Amino acid sequence: MLKSVAEKIILGIDPGTNLMGYGVLKVVGTKATLVTSGIIDLRKVSDGYLKLGEIYRRVQRIIDSFLPDEMAVEAPFFGANVQSMLKLGRAQGVAIAAAISRDVPIAEYAPTKIKMAITGNGAASKEQVADMLRRMLDIPKDDMPKHLDATDALGAAYCHFLQMGRPEVEKGARSWKEYVNKNPDKVRK
Repeated sequence: MLKSVAEKIILGIDPGTNLMGYGVLKVVGTKATLVTSGIIDLRKVSDGYLKLGEIYRRVQRIIDSFLPDEMAVEAPFFGANVQSMLKLGRAQGVAIAAAISRDVPIAEYAPTKIKMAITGNGAASKEQVADMLRRMLDIPKDDMPKHLDATDALGAAYCHFLQMGRPEVEKGARSWKEYVNKNPDKVRK
């Protein structure tokens, strides 16, 4: 059961060092709608450290433009290539740092959790996630993002939207223990 929210803007980020996806949802009551989505294209930046700087600046600009109340970021998946994981982790960390610099609370979701929340299948393909998002957000086919990185970012934001009815998210806690500590009046001992 989703808790009704007056109005909230959620920024979703799909970390990447070549293409970083972003998606912005507006939540009014219990309905989420697409505001914008796209990619930060870093393929022309050859130096890895310069890419990280560009990620930082561009995520800050997105935050400054849409003023999100919260950011949902996809956690890097555990792949066989350690170097790729390190690069993704750095990209994610820089995006998180940009949000922290603007005082935007952050939630992180595993790719399987996002897929499960949207499609009911933690092993769903990126295309299946994109199609479900198109249906749930009532996005015309012609208006769908062209890059799956953008729909992955929308998926992170939509997953976060679906989690908003849970007390630990509602109160900003990251665990049940933290929720209990912050809300002793709501828990029987």
